[in-house]
Amino acid sequence: MLNIVLYQPEIPPNTGNIIRLCANTGFRLHLIEPLGFDLDDKKLRRAGLDYREFQSLQVHANWSDYRTNVQSHAIYALSTKGTVCYSTVQYQSGDTLLFGPETRGLPKQIRTDIGTRHVLRLPMQAHSRSLNLSNSVSIVAYEAWRQLDFAGSLQPQGNADL
Repeated sequence: MLNIVLYQPEIPPNTGNIIRLCANTGFRLHLIEPLGFDLDDKKLRRAGLDYREFQSLQVHANWSDYRTNVQSHAIYALSTKGTVCYSTVQYQSGDTLLFGPETRGLPKQIRTDIGTRHVLRLPMQAHSRSLNLSNSVSIVAYEAWRQLDFAGSLQPQGNADL
């Protein structure tokens, strides 16, 4: 499957939504410290999470720790500074989708290290600032999962023509 990485996330409800998304897609979630909250934060729990949903969650001390300990086929960073549309990429199992903190995005050094052809963008209207983090993760995660033929999901039942 894929790895979703949140670099220094700040807002508990966003992370709670993404934890649930990962539990439902089978993706692994990685959080890069420092976090803007405690994992037992009430706001995080308010998303209705149970312990099963935390099973695929790993916390890393920093970006280097993640890179050293997790093998990735390719790393794609999402940024308003990206030049490649997220839907033109051919995702593969083992890829990493990297998202920056809500208030400041990914540091330039990380974007530079990944390379401009791996820094992706989501289309938005002119003069729009950004999309919500959990919405952005959902959009890209489901496109990648669609390309992987929704591997591991329940197959639809019944008449698809209805």
